[in-house]
Amino acid sequence: MLIGSTSIARLLSRSCNSISNASTSRILGSTAAVYPTLSSSNRNYATAVESSPTSSIPISSFESPFAKPPDRSEETIRMRTYKPRTPGVRHLRRPINDHLWKGKPYLALTIPRKGHGLGGRNNSGRITVRHRGGGHKRRIRTVDFSRFAGGPHTVDRIEYDPGRSAHIALITSKDSGKKSYILAADGLRAGDKVQSYRGGVPADLLASMGGVIDPGMLAAKTAWRGNCLPLRYIPIGAVIHAVATIPNGPAKFCRAAGTYATVVAKDEGRGFAIVRLQSGEVRRFMIDAAATVGVVSNPTWRHRQLGKAGRSRWLGIRPTVRGVAMNACDHPHGGGRGKSKGNRHPVSPWGIPTKSGYKTRKVGKKNPWVVTERPRGKEKKEKKV
Repeated sequence: MLIGSTSIARLLSRSCNSISNASTSRILGSTAAVYPTLSSSNRNYATAVESSPTSSIPISSFESPFAKPPDRSEETIRMRTYKPRTPGVRHLRRPINDHLWKGKPYLALTIPRKGHGLGGRNNSGRITVRHRGGGHKRRIRTVDFSRFAGGPHTVDRIEYDPGRSAHIALITSKDSGKKSYILAADGLRAGDKVQSYRGGVPADLLASMGGVIDPGMLAAKTAWRGNCLPLRYIPIGAVIHAVATIPNGPAKFCRAAGTYATVVAKDEGRGFAIVRLQSGEVRRFMIDAAATVGVVSNPTWRHRQLGKAGRSRWLGIRPTVRGVAMNACDHPHGGGRGKSKGNRHPVSPWGIPTKSGYKTRKVGKKNPWVVTERPRGKEKKEKKV
């Protein structure tokens, strides 16, 4: 019996060695295809990879900002990955934004972010938003969401903003030389020209366009990505972001990274423009409210992976502990033996239902600005399928 077991062990060891050699050569071959041969003088620890997305995402730079959004099912995601020199970079994935400004922000347009409000506390010192606190020292960038200053502006640089997911652009007015920050549209680069027609479109320009901004006729004059103008002059089918709700108000909708809206119809007699948002909601806006042409920058932000818990702490995000992992005195789901919450519906630490719980919308009091509500529940699941 001992001799038989010894021979079987030898056969297994030979087969395992052959399999390991084959797998090793296969892995080395695939690794050589992904990572170039490293020399002692040139070491590359990061590489850009492309993978097919699992869902539709707005990651394209639109050549014509008035065109309809492209079919994103064929798009690929370009993210920067790193060799696993440490466990913290093994799962780290970052968007490729090599065009961003490497220096400090324009100091005159920033204010320090200090105070006890960093920890999710209100004016009386009580925690109103949990899981916030700490993080890296920041300065708030004052972004111009109104854009009342007309005339041509030159984009000095595209910067990272720690206070938002999208990038911001530092622009300088050609007439006054005043600098300001605006939301950067996807594809906007240093040296581009942007302009705001919120105060009114020039009569000669409007007359040459026949009352409607024609992208084909304006293509030779200027690139309209990043330009701000009232919805009255934006053609149907245009892709926009930073949409205001009232004529003299700041931008309220579509300000996060990669978001956009589409102009569906216009009713100049009643003074409304109908816009479809990314959530599927169709909403009315005042026709003289302003919007910016294009898609918000940094569209691959949603596919980033922080890689380690410490990176969340740098962003000011504190740990989130599950209720079932607590004791019964700390949470309604706590206590018991094993993973059990006592056959109770999900509730908050104070006993308020959290999933499909108390309804907060008033019955019969619908938002008059909403034409079609976004899909919810079963409608949303059917739309995904």
